[in-house]
Amino acid sequence: MSERIQFPGLTAEAYTSDTDRKATAALQKIPLLPKVVSKFHEVGWDRWMYAYNMATAVRCGPKQFHTLYDIMNECSDILDMPPPELYVSSNPFPNAFAGGVERPYITIRSGMVDSLSDEQLYHLIGHELGHIKSGHLLYHTIARVLIPLLEAIGRRTFGVGDALGAGLVLAFLEWSRQAEISADRSGLLCSQDFELSAKSNLLLCSGPTRLNHEASTEAFLDQSRAYQEMNAMDSIGKLLIFFFVGSQSTHPMPVHRTKELEKWYLAGDYERIIKGNYKKKSA
Repeated sequence: MSERIQFPGLTAEAYTSDTDRKATAALQKIPLLPKVVSKFHEVGWDRWMYAYNMATAVRCGPKQFHTLYDIMNECSDILDMPPPELYVSSNPFPNAFAGGVERPYITIRSGMVDSLSDEQLYHLIGHELGHIKSGHLLYHTIARVLIPLLEAIGRRTFGVGDALGAGLVLAFLEWSRQAEISADRSGLLCSQDFELSAKSNLLLCSGPTRLNHEASTEAFLDQSRAYQEMNAMDSIGKLLIFFFVGSQSTHPMPVHRTKELEKWYLAGDYERIIKGNYKKKSA
């Protein structure tokens, strides 16, 4: 691929989805949130998780998994942001995550490295960098530990009833799902190839198999369109699936998020950013 375009002065607002903004606003209106944030810092979850990650994963650098390190640095330059620390962990289940409110880092599981080509890794790493650039890490990290945190210290610590605590959990989950939509857009800004980004989501969904060479991006996009265009009876089933499964998840369904990325791409917003027409940092 030819040299990728960089976006000097790029702000997170340039790629943040409307649903992300709405979910963030709804989360911030819940009275319990400030207490949870305060308790999160008081308990020291961020420091503990950073230390645990460093103890159980390998930090990348010029002399350690330099291919991943170089891709991460290039993606950071593309998004005009400081590069975080980058780690690889031994886990066959393909995934990656960003963490570290005070010291941001990205950890990629070995199953994800096995699943994606170097070019597809631009989308994956760009996605995680998008979480960092968007300021998702505080809420993202709290969302990952919120339920055990509430159980460990007890809801009574916050002086509220179970209903409000449960409402906060659901608001965090909805925010987390919508934050993924924005992060996929930053992944596309780094891959700068919609087919690459869609293929990355496909392989994240299917996982590493010996038949990865048979994976079809076109067929996966057809599947995502068919899912969105189901008839009324099927749509009721989709609502039930969301109620019983999706509403308890931190990530949107893979076919849904891929369709949302395609909609953003086809709407011309990606092309406008590529041409330099985006919201920039004030001088």
